[in-house]
Amino acid sequence: MVYNFTLFYPKNLNPLPVNEVLRKLLIPRKWRHYLRIERNVTINGTYHHFNEQVFPGDRINIKLDHIDSLQQIYPASGNLPNIVYEDDDVLVINKNKGQKTHPNLNETDTALNDCATYLGSSPYIVHRLDMLTGGLLLVAKNPAVVPILNRELTTKMFHREYIAKVNNTDKLKNKGIIDFPIGQDPDDQRKRMVRSDGLKAVTHYEILKTNPDNTGTVKLTLETGRTHQIRVHLAAKGCPIIGDPLYNPNFQEGEELQLTAYQMSFIKPFDFKTVQIKLPD
Repeated sequence: MVYNFTLFYPKNLNPLPVNEVLRKLLIPRKWRHYLRIERNVTINGTYHHFNEQVFPGDRINIKLDHIDSLQQIYPASGNLPNIVYEDDDVLVINKNKGQKTHPNLNETDTALNDCATYLGSSPYIVHRLDMLTGGLLLVAKNPAVVPILNRELTTKMFHREYIAKVNNTDKLKNKGIIDFPIGQDPDDQRKRMVRSDGLKAVTHYEILKTNPDNTGTVKLTLETGRTHQIRVHLAAKGCPIIGDPLYNPNFQEGEELQLTAYQMSFIKPFDFKTVQIKLPD
């Protein structure tokens, strides 16, 4: 499969060598090697050596034909996703609470199966949301953009913000950072817990609203992406998320987890534009 991308070097950036432009676009080193030896990157229609300059306004064409993906095929569910944003390369949906992001074994009712129904082909996973968490989920339409979006995640260029409704807001400052390490709970394989030998986990928070009953609404941003990170961190501070069956001791049967991925921003792959997406109010 061959993938072609066309973009214009932004007029607000300084001239850079071809190789540095490709690095700035987060194109993997292996792909840059093929682009060079096969002359599959052109500037204004002609091949430029990788040490030659690209100037503001120049048209860049990139042809990729060495894309490998070992990702499984996701069959269609027959159900359509709730689409919030779409372009040629990515799809952002509003995932339902209680729905898995991706299937195990023979499951066909997950968010990625719904995306396969809409696309008519198998999507490519970029990140996950817990089953009980609803909100914005980004999936890739082709394998060429996956490593770039993965790099955006690891370098914090891909931002995700969440809204949670919690108990005991008096135990939180107006804003702050929770950085307890997180590891497996040895007594319950479903759960994670704060433990000194756990993995680094950093969550930024800000209280948006407090209520007379000491509940409140909190905005949260992930610096790391551990399983159940927000849920574990808030519970460890003594203000668990309302409706959390694993970490809130006052959970009532039938409650819905009050955690939503409501906003994200990322750099459009093979481009320099920032895409900002927010769930409608």
